[in-house]
Amino acid sequence: MTKFELPHDLSPWGMFMAADMVVKAVMLGLAFASVVTWTIWLVKVIELISANRQVRNALHLLRQSPTLMACARALPRKGGAAGRMVQATLGELEVSRALPSEGIKERVAISLNRIEAAAGRRMSLGTGLLATIGSTAPFVGLFGTVWGIMNSFIGISKSQTTNLAVVAPGIAEALLATAIGLVAAIPAVIIYNVFARAISNYKASLSDTSSEVMRHLSRDLDREEAGAPRLRAAAE
Repeated sequence: MTKFELPHDLSPWGMFMAADMVVKAVMLGLAFASVVTWTIWLVKVIELISANRQVRNALHLLRQSPTLMACARALPRKGGAAGRMVQATLGELEVSRALPSEGIKERVAISLNRIEAAAGRRMSLGTGLLATIGSTAPFVGLFGTVWGIMNSFIGISKSQTTNLAVVAPGIAEALLATAIGLVAAIPAVIIYNVFARAISNYKASLSDTSSEVMRHLSRDLDREEAGAPRLRAAAE
């Protein structure tokens, strides 16, 4: 079978095997990008489900517990970002004995903001790659199509024929690259948008957790100033 004869197999696999090496490389790259997209989707879905469960559990405990120490005792050992917020607050209370309450609140707020920001950055890892795949895959596929059609026209010139049976297979192989580019790009864009909303909701839940921790801290410090048993002594 010469390069521009009608191939026996016009299936996607047959067209891939008959395509030019550059077009094959484009198709393989796009197929790899699609695999990366679905891998990120699977990992992030598991990560988001676990993180949201931990935050919801911590928020429930914070709203039900009378003190921050009681919440810390009820939290599981691996409490995620919400658990780190509670532990960071108790740690600041421990090292800030006999210091003014306003200074404690300010330092705790800084620690909580850093934990919240770090958790948001961690949850966003990989989503930038989805955006890159979604924005570039169609153009990469288009490059493969342009290259394949260019080779088809060169073949038309060499064969000195415009017989559709001769030129159509090469054009079909070239268009397959664009199709694979769209197959890679469309799920990546959709998944990126879904994760963007989900991560925004997760960050909002972390912000609610931070507010609940600060509410408990303020109340516990006011109890201390009013003569109630010292929370920081209980933390030992």
